[in-house]
Amino acid sequence: MAFDTATGALPRMVLVVGVAGSGKSTVGRLLAGRLGWEFRDADEFHSEADRAKMAAGHALTDSDREPWLEAIGEWMSRATAAGRRAVVTCSALKRAYRDTLLAGRPDVLLVYLHGSKELLRSRLAARHGHFFPADLLDSQLADLQEPEPDEHPLVVEIDQSPEAVVAAVLSLMPRASGLGTSAAGADPERAVHSFAGGGDSESPGPTGASWRLVRGDQSAVVVQLGAALREYVVNGRPLLDGFSTGSAITGGRGQLLVPWPNRVGGGSYRFDGRSLQLPLTEVEQGNAIHGLLRWTLWRLLARADDSVLLGTTLCPQPGYPFLLDVRVEYRLGPDGLTTVVHSTNTGTEKAPYGVGQHPYLTVGTDLVDSAVLTVPARYRLRTDDKGLPVSREPVDGTPYDFRSARPIGDLRLDTPFTGLDRGADGRAVVRLAHPSGTRGVDLWLGEGTRYVQVFTGDTLPEGERRRGVAVEAMSCPPDAFRSGTDLTVLQPGATHVLRWGLSPWGYA
Repeated sequence: MAFDTATGALPRMVLVVGVAGSGKSTVGRLLAGRLGWEFRDADEFHSEADRAKMAAGHALTDSDREPWLEAIGEWMSRATAAGRRAVVTCSALKRAYRDTLLAGRPDVLLVYLHGSKELLRSRLAARHGHFFPADLLDSQLADLQEPEPDEHPLVVEIDQSPEAVVAAVLSLMPRASGLGTSAAGADPERAVHSFAGGGDSESPGPTGASWRLVRGDQSAVVVQLGAALREYVVNGRPLLDGFSTGSAITGGRGQLLVPWPNRVGGGSYRFDGRSLQLPLTEVEQGNAIHGLLRWTLWRLLARADDSVLLGTTLCPQPGYPFLLDVRVEYRLGPDGLTTVVHSTNTGTEKAPYGVGQHPYLTVGTDLVDSAVLTVPARYRLRTDDKGLPVSREPVDGTPYDFRSARPIGDLRLDTPFTGLDRGADGRAVVRLAHPSGTRGVDLWLGEGTRYVQVFTGDTLPEGERRRGVAVEAMSCPPDAFRSGTDLTVLQPGATHVLRWGLSPWGYA
């Protein structure tokens, strides 16, 4: 039986599976150490006869493995009955083997370590003094039946350090306070896995691979290109004006904006005594716009039914000679979709940094004019004809005061707001509601968000204008690289976190 994560409870036990060379033992020990749990390696349960057989280059048969699996399962049951929490590692190559270990133990989370045949072979070739010879890898791969959706595996790619693998597991697994974020089970018929391809898409198309997340009546799609959020649907209703399968991304839809959101005027700025020039990517206005990672293919690090973790490296380049490790986690939870962006300065010098994301919200109206908008901001930034801030002005008494909900009407918005009023939970909430008032979506701004840009899409190509409202969580205002206003300076080894999310209402 698969672990039931619907309550977000911490599992009593984690079963780490994968073929030889996937790093099960190393990852298992590190994970147990981080959790403060007991650790057991399935190799400890092999008989001397089994060890000798494998050392001689002979693969174990199912009859050989049967008493071994039973011994592991019995130990797991005893540990659980005694109230102990543990991490257990086992190859568990076939579905039947995993069923033996999980049957009657619904509180065990399955973690599958996935890697390419070439990577596994190179690891085994470098391993010395182990009873399992590298030559048996082919027999393991022949036996391997990768976990199915109804097993609700947490899948982690192993082409990263063991510490990073453990961090990915802790990020996506249900947890107690301080260890991870609550995950949830999903409908196995709707959750699609394609481990070898790294995504759900057989023909990746112009945005690379894609990953569909599912929880109850919610689903979301994330694409490899720029780690962009393509789709968010609740009870059959789309809440994003995104882009379709096989289409290119236009208008910045769902894109991550790293290492700056919005614009840098002229693309030129000074930092730490140096004059730097970024490529001009908004040529008509002479600006550098929306960062450097929008058109990068990000790497899958880990995934579960309702969550995915992607990462990339921002290497030093003209105009931005700094080194960043960037990761983004998307997760569906009981209250909606949460996005968390972590950026770490892995270089040797401090780096200027800002971040944002560019989703377009919709509540099903043909145009945004009739949609009802709430923006809990006391100030707006007035911008020039190049979209660059020239002053900060109170919204009170102006057409830009959306602190009380009202229809957008024909107002053209491409407006940064700040002075955000937050609730007791530290979040500011931008609400887009259907004219009926019966349903809508809240975009909440959490850790690392100081500004929000609202854009009604009036400058988009014909047919895309005013179809959705871009509500962009931002850590800093436009042109922060030049003004220095609320710019984050990342010291070597430091990490910045941006946290935002979508909470639908009225769609039950």
